Amino acid sequence: MKILCRAVVVLLTPLLVGGLPGAVTQVHAQTTARQDPAVLRAGVEQFLQRQAIGLPGEVKIDVGQIEPRLNLPACLQPEPFLAHGSRMMGKTSVGVRCTAPSAWTIYVTANVHVFADYLVAAVPLAQGQSISSNDVARMRGDLSTLPAGVITDAAMAVGRTTMSSLQLGAPLRQDTLRAQAAVQMGQTIRLLSAGAGFRVSTEARALGNGTEGQTVQARTPAGLVISGIAKAGGIVEVAY
Repeated sequence: MKILCRAVVVLLTPLLVGGLPGAVTQVHAQTTARQDPAVLRAGVEQFLQRQAIGLPGEVKIDVGQIEPRLNLPACLQPEPFLAHGSRMMGKTSVGVRCTAPSAWTIYVTANVHVFADYLVAAVPLAQGQSISSNDVARMRGDLSTLPAGVITDAAMAVGRTTMSSLQLGAPLRQDTLRAQAAVQMGQTIRLLSAGAGFRVSTEARALGNGTEGQTVQARTPAGLVISGIAKAGGIVEVAY
């Protein structure tokens, strides 16, 4: 019996020595699998590229580094999302969440550059001046470094009036221009009334200013006050 027991021990020893380390290593690898930061950064860049579709010009994205000491558990499907209050141009923050096998959320900084043409004042512009095509020039630059609302389409500037004076080379912004009044207070306008099977035109006097598309009031010769939509050429349309 002593001889048999010794033989069993001898036979089992190689199995224990040769088999267990591999199994232990496999279990250890499974429990210590960590998320590759490079994969997360690539996912953030792809997410921002999709979000930037529709922005004017050439888009260049710089994604910040992820702190290696976070030592995040590996994620089956990281989900990027735009952090609350973040903008799509300039410095921004993108969240990445994981739901399985471990739940975690991190935020990654990024900088979205948009290189495009924008409009500037080709000459000094006075307050209330109507802008013509000769008053604007095109410049190229990074829109993310400019004030919000910079105009990139000349059609959004020509024909409008300045709300304040602008120096030579100043970028034109949407909030510094307004559409010219289609109807002015006290102006004799043409009041057009249309409905099913009829159309009536009469003169009236505008009771306020209105740009095209705005609702204005006008008084008819009979003293009736009628509201309608201002149109170019001193016309106010009333639909029934």
